Amino acid sequence: MSANLLPLLWEATLQTLYMVAASTILGTAVGLPLGVFLATSQRGELLSAPWLNKVLGLLVNATRSVPFIILVVAIIPLTRAIVGTSIGTNAAIVPLTLAAIPFIARLVENAIREVDAGLIEAARAMGATPLQIIRKVLIREARPGIALGLTLAVVSLIGYSAMVGAVGGEGLGDLGIRYGYQRFMPEVMAAVVVILIVLVQLVQSVGEWIAARFDKRAPRNRGR
Repeated sequence: MSANLLPLLWEATLQTLYMVAASTILGTAVGLPLGVFLATSQRGELLSAPWLNKVLGLLVNATRSVPFIILVVAIIPLTRAIVGTSIGTNAAIVPLTLAAIPFIARLVENAIREVDAGLIEAARAMGATPLQIIRKVLIREARPGIALGLTLAVVSLIGYSAMVGAVGGEGLGDLGIRYGYQRFMPEVMAAVVVILIVLVQLVQSVGEWIAARFDKRAPRNRGR
């Protein structure tokens, strides 16, 4: 592979990291509270609002059912309205974020629902308010599951970020298509694949380490 392509690989990697980081932060900012609400708002639960729960659940399911590449094309007018263009890294963050929000919401909801119901009843018996129970019991106990869920979301966003290269997004996917496919340079495509694999492995390892640190059941090193 030509040394002239190394700066392109580096720039494309930075663009991918930027898209994934921005969409993860924005997606978590909306998806985390949404997931908590979905997990606590069915009839008789802490934030009982069954109709709103049902409506939000339908919206989440509808968004998740749309293939990502179709979502990217379908919201081009929205992307242009937000960032002024439908191509480039900033434009790619819009569909990535919209794809991340319902995905993260469902992962957080599942993590919250795995918390022992006995802990909720104990907190209620001690006079804790619903918000105190959510903040000090549910979220605290669900941290390992939330960490693993966010890890899965980031891994998925790395794959999605490569897909936006097919529709005007930048990053590793765009580089692989323009050079590896259109210019018949398989070594570039191979380099892109290797970098993506390394990124996924790093994210997975860090996410599992964070989840283990949160998990009170995880064995701790003794004798320190």
